[in-house]
Amino acid sequence: MTSTRFDIIIIGAGPAGLSFARSLANSPLRMAIIDPANMNALRAPAPDGREIALTHPSKDLLQQLGAWDAVPTDQIFYLRSAKVVDGESPFELHFKTPSHAKLSEDTLGYLISNHHIRTALFQQTEHQGNLTWFTEHKVQTVAANLDEARVVLSNGEQLTAQLVVAADSRFSQTRQQMGIPVDMHDFGRTVITCRIEHTASNDNTAFECFHYSRTLAILPLTDTLSSAVITIDSQHINEVLDLDDTGLAADLEQRLKGRLGTITVASPRHRYPLVGTHARRFYSTRFALIGDAAVGMHPVTAHGFNLGLQSQAILTELIQKAHAQQADIGSPNLLQQYDRRHQFKTRPIYHGTNFVVKLFTTETPPAKLARTAVLRISSALSPIRKLISQQLTG
Repeated sequence: MTSTRFDIIIIGAGPAGLSFARSLANSPLRMAIIDPANMNALRAPAPDGREIALTHPSKDLLQQLGAWDAVPTDQIFYLRSAKVVDGESPFELHFKTPSHAKLSEDTLGYLISNHHIRTALFQQTEHQGNLTWFTEHKVQTVAANLDEARVVLSNGEQLTAQLVVAADSRFSQTRQQMGIPVDMHDFGRTVITCRIEHTASNDNTAFECFHYSRTLAILPLTDTLSSAVITIDSQHINEVLDLDDTGLAADLEQRLKGRLGTITVASPRHRYPLVGTHARRFYSTRFALIGDAAVGMHPVTAHGFNLGLQSQAILTELIQKAHAQQADIGSPNLLQQYDRRHQFKTRPIYHGTNFVVKLFTTETPPAKLARTAVLRISSALSPIRKLISQQLTG
């Protein structure tokens, strides 16, 4: 059977795959992108309940890709400060921008719904001249040798390339086919999200409260509109799902001790199992991982999407440099450079985040004492708060 030849094959048309394709829009490299969804679903993805926290570097990257300006301005929300509370502890961590700062100029970060980001990125890539779309297709097999990589689609069609880039989720099947081991941590928890309206202002402040078996995060959108993110032991999810909207609103009011006034549930609820993944390496023969296929983060520190953008930016830089030098864009040396650079960024954040989650959700007396000590010391020492703020803002 004959095969169609490309320079790069991208598996997955999510934010990471689309960003990577767009980053190489001005290059002469011929690319294919494969996704099981149809073009209409990619063009107008449905709301999925996920509000994405973006750092300043991520904003810059999206601006370079043309996606930032494609998001409706009234759908970009500003995060001025963040508070972390441990149950009934009197201590809290509070990170904020300078009191004189304007929201449009100086913030901890930005919040944009996932479906708006996906729509904006698709708008930039849909008619990209060097990109061929293979939608409504799944990858049946992917394999590679020293000379080329080969992808077989579910309809039997074959594609070959110098490099295959996988952006097919934290549960990547192509990663498994290419023999890349992964560290996986099932937290045994489920995330439930919904939007809420409230009578008191959220002051553009994110709020995270750890209540051991349940964590509640409030992400500010407009002054009186927020996203509620409930993380709960999976065996107890019906405690939330069985509540009607009135019951859930009353439960949130009680847990927030009235700080947002009267609450009304303003959207359907969405739920996601909570599993963290980190590939032990980000490459194989003529094959690279980006986005969640490389690192799937716990959402508590809001690093996942930002690390995904960084991954494609690092790989793009190395590919552009190699192509300019007429070198092999799928060489072991290039892929090993990518692996070293991205592992250096991700591994400490991944394991550090998992440690924080374990510390703040373990109910043993030593863990509770440790949490209180961490909050007390961190809230008292401004250098520590500054260091954490730098991590939050990127």
